[in-house]
Amino acid sequence: MPTDENTPPKTPPTQNEIRELGFLLDIPLEVSVEIGSTRMPIKDLLQLQEGSIIELDKLAGEPLDLYVNSRLIARGEAVMVKDRYGLRLTDVVSPAERLENLG
Repeated sequence: MPTDENTPPKTPPTQNEIRELGFLLDIPLEVSVEIGSTRMPIKDLLQLQEGSIIELDKLAGEPLDLYVNSRLIARGEAVMVKDRYGLRLTDVVSPAERLENLG
C-alpha cells in the first residue's frame, strides 16, 4: 500500500499495546441499523394504529446504515440468518470520513 512521505507505514500493534487497550474490549456500545427515516407532525403520529404504513426516505434496495453510538460506521444489505435478520456489510466508512462527520 503506498504511503505519502508524511505518513509513517502502518505496523501491527505490539502485545504491550494490545494489553494496554484490552480494557476497551468489554465496553458496551449501542449498535443500530437504520432502514430509513421520516418526519411527521404529532397529530399524524397520534393517529397511527395497527396496519398503518409510514413511508420512509429510502428506496427499496438502497443500502441500510449501521450506526455505533449514533455515528455512521458502515452500510450494508439485510440478510436472513436462520430465523433472524442480519446485516451484511458492503461498505465500511473510512476513518477520514468518520472524522469529517463528527462536526
